[in-house]
Amino acid sequence: MKDFITKRGKKLYIEDLEITKIAEQIPTPFYCYSQSLLEKNFNNFVKNFSFIDHKICYAIKANSNINLVKILAKKNAGIDAVSAGEIFRSIKAGINPKKIVFAGIGKTEEEITYALENKVEEFSVESESELYLLSKVAKKLGKIAKIAIRINPNIDACTHEKISTGRKGDKFGIDIEDSLELYKIAKNLSTIEIFGISTHIGSQITSLEPFRKAFLKIRELYFELKENNIKIKNFDLGGGIGISYDDEKTIKISDYADIIKEITKDLDISLTLAPGRVLVGDSGVLISKVTHIKNTPHRNFMIIDAAMNDLMRPALYNSYHDIITVEEAKGVIKKFSIVGSICESTDTFAHDREFHNPKSGDLIAFLSCGAYGSSMSNEYNSRALIPEILVKDKEFKIIRRRPSFDEMISLENNLD
Repeated sequence: MKDFITKRGKKLYIEDLEITKIAEQIPTPFYCYSQSLLEKNFNNFVKNFSFIDHKICYAIKANSNINLVKILAKKNAGIDAVSAGEIFRSIKAGINPKKIVFAGIGKTEEEITYALENKVEEFSVESESELYLLSKVAKKLGKIAKIAIRINPNIDACTHEKISTGRKGDKFGIDIEDSLELYKIAKNLSTIEIFGISTHIGSQITSLEPFRKAFLKIRELYFELKENNIKIKNFDLGGGIGISYDDEKTIKISDYADIIKEITKDLDISLTLAPGRVLVGDSGVLISKVTHIKNTPHRNFMIIDAAMNDLMRPALYNSYHDIITVEEAKGVIKKFSIVGSICESTDTFAHDREFHNPKSGDLIAFLSCGAYGSSMSNEYNSRALIPEILVKDKEFKIIRRRPSFDEMISLENNLD
């Protein structure tokens, strides 16, 4: 991020463009992304996995803006999708449906039908019930569904409780002890083609050890299935690599690749990866304006025009984002709670952050907001979705505009 979102002199830049120049034309709040950093992050994955036949399937839930997906489509990316809507977006963006993996635990008959009719080639199966439903729909459509069964390896990812997905008791996947029986069932279904083993143990993981433990279990399962005449052609090892929000030590993609290289070196398989946050997270910032400074005997408040409907992570997970001024300020340093205008106390982004004499009209930037920012935003309090801006070099484009109030209510039936 340091090369693309930088302080130069007294001002904050994204690539070679002053953020104040954007704010002069686009009312705050807005998201702003570096195209060059997104491309660099993707290229880094491609480079480090050149040792194996692979596809990189961007986890579109991290940021589903179709213009960002188009950038990745031009780089031959695939998509990890968890809804028919995400499949639709991906295909509209130019993604080859043969490179879409349909994941998620709650696929409906309608969604499975949509995926098969649109030539989505691979399904990550998470339950026996889903396997039978997929087989039934495939038979009705006269198709063969290629599957990987998602394995829950019972590994603690050492991440936030609400984004850990690979432990016993989590809702995801099949317990590894029960997986052989489900593979045997799948082998006997005429409309199912066994393709791979899938796993995903969590998000925002900053240590290699949970990955190593999980991947070793997948390797062991590969040989167990082989002994039972079940051929595995692919490992889908998911995503989950974290980024630095608060100076955390993060995983080098090269080190992550080395683990996978060791696990797969004597296996005749291809590889599927589903990075999300690590591709887009550090490429985005949220720009907001200070509306009021409110000093009380108990706490100083910086009230801004962004709110928790625009960036949910702090309210949902108590997540940390570095927050800095867009233009350098001087004066007395005070500690502030940074809050939005929504009528809930949970609409609080941070406590006890230090600023130099902030005032109404100042611009601030939330760093590392490219993932799970805009994609989780909503219209709570009838607040409009905020614009998204894409920057390349010194130029910017609006890739999502702010809707009008009329557009916000356009889907609601008028009963008069």
